[in-house]
Amino acid sequence: MKTVVLLSGGMDSVTALHWARQEHEVVGAVSFDYGAKHNHREIPLAAWHCADSGVRHDIIDLGFMNDHFASDLLKSGGEVPEGHYADENMKKTVVPFRNGIMLAIACGLAESREAQALVIAAHAGDHTIYPDCREPFMQGMAAAMREGTYAHVELLRPFIHLDKAGIAKLGATLGVDYGKTWSCYKGGDLHCGKCGTCVERIEAFVLAGLPDPTVYESEV
Repeated sequence: MKTVVLLSGGMDSVTALHWARQEHEVVGAVSFDYGAKHNHREIPLAAWHCADSGVRHDIIDLGFMNDHFASDLLKSGGEVPEGHYADENMKKTVVPFRNGIMLAIACGLAESREAQALVIAAHAGDHTIYPDCREPFMQGMAAAMREGTYAHVELLRPFIHLDKAGIAKLGATLGVDYGKTWSCYKGGDLHCGKCGTCVERIEAFVLAGLPDPTVYESEV
């Protein structure tokens, strides 16, 4: 089945790209530059994986989100909070309806590329603080995509019941180079080691029993 992959350049979406290439015919991947503090670190790595895989890569500018939406993940927002990924303060990094907006655009792109499916790497670890990563939301979007396209585009979410450690284990079997992925929400020269995504990344490699190729400024 011809598929398009939502590809941020993080661990999860890069693993999804490799999974999709094994399971389907990938006709493209799409990244969104929406004004997140770490977009400039993620997107070049997404481009690298696409070039390495021979997959067409599109980058779509969603700068209006940075201009009009409230989130500390965005350049227009406050400082990125530190702590565990599931902590209450991590809700400050939620970008309102981000996945809904991106899935709607990517669905139109998928149908334009004559694809029958779209892959998103939402996983169980996201469920705590991101309402647009939960399965009820995904089911609603999947229904809208099927009914709203002549191609009846399917929404594939292969990791929806996996945690990040499970994704890392799968990626290891697929040969994913996690040294060429980015997680840190702060978007500095190195992973900070303290923000929620860094803490989750550190834990994922430990729980998966895999070596962590990441250099951190600090490990909590």
